[in-house]
Amino acid sequence: MTDKHAIVPVERVEKTILLIRGQKVILDADLAELYGVTTKRLNQQVTRNIRRFPSDFMFRLRAEEKAEVVANCNHLSRLKFSRSLPHAFTEHGAIMVASVLNTPRAIEASIFVVRAFVKLREVLATHKQLARKFAGLEKRIKDHDEKIETIFEAIRQLVSPPEKPRKKIGFEVKEKPGGYRKKATRKKR
Repeated sequence: MTDKHAIVPVERVEKTILLIRGQKVILDADLAELYGVTTKRLNQQVTRNIRRFPSDFMFRLRAEEKAEVVANCNHLSRLKFSRSLPHAFTEHGAIMVASVLNTPRAIEASIFVVRAFVKLREVLATHKQLARKFAGLEKRIKDHDEKIETIFEAIRQLVSPPEKPRKKIGFEVKEKPGGYRKKATRKKR
């Protein structure tokens, strides 16, 4: 199946991936929408199969995390008045949800969820590589700046006048002025 005929475009899935507690996750409401079930049904299946969802697959948001997510994500405003705290599923948890739901749409959509997580991981890896290269470049520039500053300091020392007058080198004759000069004679015409 090509992405053009996908039930859920990868770009749509990418927008639902959030960074919470340092992990990339999808909330239960978004996952239910992607898998074509209600949030209630998804959470029921998760509860029935809770042993398949260790803490590194799924966790429940705290109240302040829920408030922040609702405030920052327009598509999650419907969670504002929900009494229950949403579940957050990591990449592995999202795949496990598809397996416990066991619907054709969930299985098909899980492929796009995995692709979105992989694409996000690649983007983050690229950013880390760029950050490392940038740090190396900054260090080299700093080294160059220090070397250039040293060159400028040497030039300043060469150009600036000496601090105290230097003694003249060689022999100096001390005579009265006009001692060896010839007197100018006037010629008569």
